[in-house]
Amino acid sequence: MNASLRFPRAVRRWLPAHRTQVFDIAVAAVTTGVEMGLMFEDAAPVAPAPTLLALAGGAALLVRRHAPEAVLAFTCTIAAVLTVVGHHHPGGAPPLVALFTVAELRERGASLLALAPTAVFLTAAGISAAPVAAGAWALGAYAQTRRRYTLALEERADHLERERTQLSLIAAHQERTAIARELHDIVAHSVTVTLLGVRGARDVLRAAPDVADDTLARVEINAEQSIAELRRMLLALREPGRQEAALHPQPSLDRLGELVATYDAAGLPAHLEVSGHQRPLDGGVELSAYRIVEEALTNALKHARATRVAVHVGFGRTHLEVSVVNDDGHRSPPADSPPVAGERPSRPARSPAVTPLPATGHGLVGMRERVAVLGGELDVRPEPDGGFRIAARLPIGGAA
Repeated sequence: MNASLRFPRAVRRWLPAHRTQVFDIAVAAVTTGVEMGLMFEDAAPVAPAPTLLALAGGAALLVRRHAPEAVLAFTCTIAAVLTVVGHHHPGGAPPLVALFTVAELRERGASLLALAPTAVFLTAAGISAAPVAAGAWALGAYAQTRRRYTLALEERADHLERERTQLSLIAAHQERTAIARELHDIVAHSVTVTLLGVRGARDVLRAAPDVADDTLARVEINAEQSIAELRRMLLALREPGRQEAALHPQPSLDRLGELVATYDAAGLPAHLEVSGHQRPLDGGVELSAYRIVEEALTNALKHARATRVAVHVGFGRTHLEVSVVNDDGHRSPPADSPPVAGERPSRPARSPAVTPLPATGHGLVGMRERVAVLGGELDVRPEPDGGFRIAARLPIGGAA
């Protein structure tokens, strides 16, 4: 590389790291030049002693940031010596720069204490007027205020950046929590329906092979759909920005009929009723309503022997009403009923009495979280006749 190009580039790399030192050297050099120009402006011959004193006062400004009070006292002392014993009157430039530095770097009270004696000395010695000293102090105080304001802006920007980062992390954590809840809902629904479907198919395999074949076909379709949803969720969890994760649509209220039919085929007699003016809603509301119905049906299938489960979705003007109610479950065959000829004895049936749903299960916690996020209400309670009710009221806003 050409030497004429290497030197400017080296200077450009060196200057940013030593900007303060270069500025202080420039200030000291300019102040010394101004001071000597004021001292020798009458065309008098340059004397060695005043010149050395002026150079010493200017050189002291190189350390003005490290000891501003000491530099102020030193420059004032040199000015006093030049006034008393010199034939050349000092200009007062170094003391004014030192006073500016004290006002810039020290607290307001301390700099005011330095201003008073400096102004008195410069005025009494006839070096400078008091307003000039006050002006130098005022410039230093303004520089301090400006520097603190800039520092406050930088700190605020850093704080906002950290806050944005934290909010992004919180949002990512919340998204992963939501995905984990979705995974729980999908797995619970899929495993429950598959297990009960397989059990039902085994019970009727010999007596009614066509029914068993149809049940297994439904189980297969349900498993394929669940696998697709699980794959989409895992893609979203592993690579949040990946487009393939959004290829499979989120469950919505339009798929409630398929959901209820799946549970009905699995042995849970369920019926869906929709009232009001059905219309598209916010994706979060539809997904939450779908998952609430799915979790309620899963609980009813696992914990009750219901003979009827009523699913109701009501579209109101400002709210969506969702309820899942199962009866007391008296649907077990008599204990002394003989088995069908050629059929394997079925597994012992559970007690016909409904097993109450747990008040604080993981599924109910997920329901409460979904409803709370949307600002709705959740009602979970047993029915007077022995059944169980899960009802949610979700705000949707706007007129129908």
